[in-house]
Amino acid sequence: MIPERLGAYDALPRMQALASDLWSHRSRHHPGQLAWSAAYGEPEVLDLGPAFLLDDAWAWLESRDWLEACGTNSAAVDAVVTAALAESDDEVTTSTLETEQVVLEVLEQHGFAEVESPWFTHHHLDLADLPPVVLPEGYAVRAVRPDEHDRRAAVHRAAWSPTSRVTAAAYQRLMKTPPYRPETDHVVIAPGGAWVASCCVWLDAATGVALVEPVGCVEEHGRRGLATAASVSALTAARDLGATEGLVCPRGDDDYPAPARLYRGIGFEPGARTRTYRWRRDA
Repeated sequence: MIPERLGAYDALPRMQALASDLWSHRSRHHPGQLAWSAAYGEPEVLDLGPAFLLDDAWAWLESRDWLEACGTNSAAVDAVVTAALAESDDEVTTSTLETEQVVLEVLEQHGFAEVESPWFTHHHLDLADLPPVVLPEGYAVRAVRPDEHDRRAAVHRAAWSPTSRVTAAAYQRLMKTPPYRPETDHVVIAPGGAWVASCCVWLDAATGVALVEPVGCVEEHGRRGLATAASVSALTAARDLGATEGLVCPRGDDDYPAPARLYRGIGFEPGARTRTYRWRRDA
């Protein structure tokens, strides 16, 4: 059982297809999350590692010291993880959902040990229960247009960090990466025309699951419900395109509680959480 080795972007469609095939509330990976991880920055900046693929499992060195793994066949997961670790740094960290029993067992067999780290909780929402979009007077929300990658990248950086890897060129490439749709990428516009909040939703048409990733609001316009409005607006658009369920994965630890409060205010319910594991070659 010898996995095929591919560059991350070439491997992405197959990784996404398996993640979609295996999707449940017990699964970590969504096609949109993989697209964001592979394309949110320019290739020379992200410096993504290779992926190792079989028909029913894959492992991806998102960087030489960070591993992602997917699969429910123990032998196949073991084979792809073994291949990935052979090309990794001497210390590798990974995160998996606590319900992914096969992946967890394989990681343990390879000597991964759980470590303390910020963790994330998967939240789920029946999109039939979406609340209405509510905005302060003078603000508007709409979908991004295909030629607006420059402004879209700028509002993301303004909300997150001026040193963010999300450049205009990176966002233009991201917009060409399935399952991205401009119809489900929404921005809030302030009086005067400035873009001040945003939410990208990734719809997996095969499962009907719409992932919220990422959301942001510039500090000067915070605490006005703008991130909530962008999220509800983008999820509503996804529902109109056939989505039935929303997914979002905010931090779950006490050091960063605000996003989870925001999403639970929309109606998202918490499910399984992630756990972080580390491997050392000489352990």
